[in-house]
Amino acid sequence: MSSAEAEEQPSATCSKDNCTPPIPHKAVGVALIWNEQGKLLIDRRRLSGPLGGLWEFPGGKIEPGENIQDCIKREVREELGVEIAVGEHVASIDYEYHHLCVTLIVHHCFYLSGDPKPIECDEVRWVTFDELASISFPPANQQIIAALQPSVQFG
Repeated sequence: MSSAEAEEQPSATCSKDNCTPPIPHKAVGVALIWNEQGKLLIDRRRLSGPLGGLWEFPGGKIEPGENIQDCIKREVREELGVEIAVGEHVASIDYEYHHLCVTLIVHHCFYLSGDPKPIECDEVRWVTFDELASISFPPANQQIIAALQPSVQFG
């Protein structure tokens, strides 16, 4: 395992107010984008970046003064080139990596238009909920899948 890989390994669940030791905190809007066929849009992280090669649900850092809905719409447009409608809140998940504590604020979203493109990632794919179990996700995203399970009929 390289030193970069070791940095990405999770240490423990955190709360944004008590990461130990104190490390940077990032609030991230996450989109569970459903299409009319009940499939979810996922993207593969760039190999050269943190957690490279793993799949994730689209989203990104909330900018100062930005609400969660606007963050999710902006990030999905910038990263994948599609327009979405942001729906109901699914979960907020705190997760601590060795170098960073994240709060993932997850919302159901509805695909509206655009052809998904890998603008800020290596690949995009529409998948069924059942396919998620065979795809490699970062640990924090595994918690999203677990939170999604009771509402899988949503899509």
